[in-house]
Amino acid sequence: MAAEVMLMNEIEATAAQMGIDMNIDFSSIQLPPGENCGILSDDDDVYHDDQLEFDSGFGNVIVVDNLPVVPREKFEKLEGVIRKIYSQIGVIKEDGLWMPVDPETKKTLGYCFIEYNTPQEAELAKEKTHGYKLDRAHIFAVNMFDDFDKYMKVPDEWAPPEIKPYTPGENLQKWLADEKARDQFAIRAGTDTEVLWNDARQSKTEPVYKRTYWTESFVQWSPMGTYLATVHRQGAAVWGGANTFNRLMRYAHPQVKLIDFSPGEKFLVTYSSHEPSNPRDANRVVINIFDVRTGKMMRDFKGSADEFAVGGAGGVAGNSWPVFRWGGGKEDKYFAKLGKNMISVYETETFSLIDKKSLKVENVVDFSWSPTDPIVALFVPELGGGNQPARVSLVQMPGKEELRQKNLFSISDCKMYWQSNGDYLAVKADRYTKTKKSTYTGFELFRIKERDIPIEVLELDNKNDKIIAFAWEPKGHRFAVIHGDNPRPDVSFYSMRSTHNLGRVAKLTTLKGKQANALFWSPGGRFIVLAGLKGFNGQLEFFNVDELETMATAEHFMATDVEWDPTGRYVATSVTSVHEMENGFNIWSFNGKLLYRILKDHFFQFLWRPRPPSFLTPEKEEEIARNLKKYSKKYEAEDQDVSMLLSEQDREKRRMLKEEWEKWVSEWRRAQEEEKLERQKLRDGEASDEEEEYEAKEVEIEEVLDMSEEVLPFEE
Repeated sequence: MAAEVMLMNEIEATAAQMGIDMNIDFSSIQLPPGENCGILSDDDDVYHDDQLEFDSGFGNVIVVDNLPVVPREKFEKLEGVIRKIYSQIGVIKEDGLWMPVDPETKKTLGYCFIEYNTPQEAELAKEKTHGYKLDRAHIFAVNMFDDFDKYMKVPDEWAPPEIKPYTPGENLQKWLADEKARDQFAIRAGTDTEVLWNDARQSKTEPVYKRTYWTESFVQWSPMGTYLATVHRQGAAVWGGANTFNRLMRYAHPQVKLIDFSPGEKFLVTYSSHEPSNPRDANRVVINIFDVRTGKMMRDFKGSADEFAVGGAGGVAGNSWPVFRWGGGKEDKYFAKLGKNMISVYETETFSLIDKKSLKVENVVDFSWSPTDPIVALFVPELGGGNQPARVSLVQMPGKEELRQKNLFSISDCKMYWQSNGDYLAVKADRYTKTKKSTYTGFELFRIKERDIPIEVLELDNKNDKIIAFAWEPKGHRFAVIHGDNPRPDVSFYSMRSTHNLGRVAKLTTLKGKQANALFWSPGGRFIVLAGLKGFNGQLEFFNVDELETMATAEHFMATDVEWDPTGRYVATSVTSVHEMENGFNIWSFNGKLLYRILKDHFFQFLWRPRPPSFLTPEKEEEIARNLKKYSKKYEAEDQDVSMLLSEQDREKRRMLKEEWEKWVSEWRRAQEEEKLERQKLRDGEASDEEEEYEAKEVEIEEVLDMSEEVLPFEE
């Protein structure tokens, strides 16, 4: 600091000698618009990145009209009511609530100004509370402060709007047109999130985009791969683009914990849970549903955690997720929530309940949508100590018409599995034995697309076997079951079409004693990976169900996850950070050949980028399959070129290694020649380095390692 003061004193002294006035008001200096004198501001990037959140204008201020006009003694009470309503939507700035007062009457004027931290919160407050009914006489009219300036500038005479030329947006599906027909995947390791090409023919990855601190918890692809979603304290965001990943939209939801896309990518559901001020109260849950493209909130749901904890398999703090389950296929027409003695089904056209009322079902505990049709399968357990049997019902929406019902007796538990095309529904039913001391498992198989929806009962050869895993073949008619006791259960394959009777289920084969606890079908069917995850240390078996033969067995030690790429050509296995060692992922071919391996410390996620459904008709796909040789010629030529390139690269690599070896040998020979005289001296003048000219002699050397003396007693 002393050095800086001395330097400044010297500058001032020199300026005084030269007659320069150093008393300058820097705030009065104005640069020409757009001029920065070639010096970039350190804050430019931050400003442009966060301009949407913290604007310098009045975009974060709303005006609330039609408030009660109250005297000074009621002013504090009214302010408290308004603050309670609007602080639920966002953070009101300090001194950010102002109610003007009439100086003559000392009463409020019936409106107030509220300033939020961000424009998004202000927009949300306007959208949520415009038309809010405080009481019969006071219905809020809410406007953005900036709107007043806009309305004041409306011209007196009408003029036709300016027609702007059409500018096409980015092609968000450009990645699908990759010349090498590659797929992308996202990985998250440490603080970095990356999107990469899977260049399997070159046995490596190719970078697409990388960003540090891209998300604060996890990333998630949308169901058809158009968007990559990230999660932040302020809310969620989606990213995409033709050649890189730009932020396309933000969704304000403070402290968001979970997100879920609708199947057709039209809507995004966000979830947060907030601790109550009273420890004895349940957490407060907020669920918002946004339009993905516009960012507009379509509907929100609020309540205690207990209200959203009915049914479901997983979530946060005991709450099920997803709370809302989507139905109607890719059209995103319906979403539903399980409640106490009811299923609430909403339509997305109005975001209100169908027929303005929930579907009343006494003691319903679970439901599941068909993946393709607006059909709900629901399960009701036994009631009255078994006097009223359990049942599975199929209900058609929006008419709420029951299509089929099956009563189930002595049921302890039930789980429903839909086939991906909605052709079949498998109901795994755990039943009590007559003594009620143990259970056994069977399957109720519904043929959804057939007349009257016939149902078949399937029991395993040993019905006492424990069911470890079940999985339908995607787009197919087969399913696989892992059953029996660990560590070597059996794996059985069944078909819904037997050889002689297309309407009967038939067993194809049983594989005995497999180290597997999870099933992973290829997206195109036919192939399956039998995986032994976690406790089975990553045992893998690649199985061809068409030929009923094992293609390969392998191991990815400590593997935690297995995921097929969307085309069914490659399989990724990964070890995430639940294990401290060997974090990273392996890429395999469909038939079990290890293509490459990448290790990553603190590895959290591996996600293949999904592909949208093909535009090809089933007939066209069959025609391509029949004439595959004709279409494959182009790709075989490309494969040959790649193979030749790889061979050339291998030859070049071997040549470089050989040259490096020869260089190393020549250096050691030169060093040996230089040290020849030294070796002669050590050998008493003997010049030869040849080993055979020396005579080897063995010399024995004895050495006393230890000596001890002990007096033994003498006995006669």
